[in-house]
Amino acid sequence: MSAPLRLGVNIDHVATIRNARGGDHPDPVRAAEIVAAVGGDGITAHLREDRRHIRDADLERIQAATDLPLNLEMAATEEMLAIALAHRPHAACIVPEKREERTTEGGLDAAGLHNTLAPIVWKLRDNGIRVSLFIEAHERQLEAAGQLGVPVVEFHTGEYAHAGLDGDGKREQREIERIAAMSKLAREMGIEPHAGHGLTYENVTPIAAIPELAELNIGHYLVGEAVFVGLEAAVRRMRELMDEARA
Repeated sequence: MSAPLRLGVNIDHVATIRNARGGDHPDPVRAAEIVAAVGGDGITAHLREDRRHIRDADLERIQAATDLPLNLEMAATEEMLAIALAHRPHAACIVPEKREERTTEGGLDAAGLHNTLAPIVWKLRDNGIRVSLFIEAHERQLEAAGQLGVPVVEFHTGEYAHAGLDGDGKREQREIERIAAMSKLAREMGIEPHAGHGLTYENVTPIAAIPELAELNIGHYLVGEAVFVGLEAAVRRMRELMDEARA
């Protein structure tokens, strides 16, 4: 049996629904509490520049509501660095961010942005925050993560998810093999590999079966399923599929 695989639940889109009408319902803090109650291993929240879902005030409330570690997704900006240092989440995952995008469209160019990322990574690390980079599963990006000294990378699984939706089985298999190879290389480099983006009940099993992966971060799909079955049932089902893949 492979090592247990952690499930981090991204609660951004609970806040997206709240913000569509204003007010405070549905409350992402309640979502965090449900995730904690049903065996989730962490809470992920992306504080975007335009505050389209999670807001500044949500962070402290989420941290106070549960004992689960908070993984703060953030752009590599001075504003977000200051917020991270003020709130001291368990982890900070640096992601690419474009205001016009609907969701994160790809991995961070850690190789091309080394000089921008380095001081931010060092300040986060020096303040006891576990730093992760959200990157494509490519050797060049993984080597850049190693040069920056981050303990964690999260591989973008969007291309894998898109291949499945397109019915392109060969491309889907290539993506699985690429993520598996880079996960193995990350371990050899002393970096803990995570993965996420576009994962669903239908496509999570091959990714969850990669033995080197330590954590999956899943959000939009679970919040969507929660509309029909409730968040508790949605998280439990994803947890079951992940555990079955590791058995």
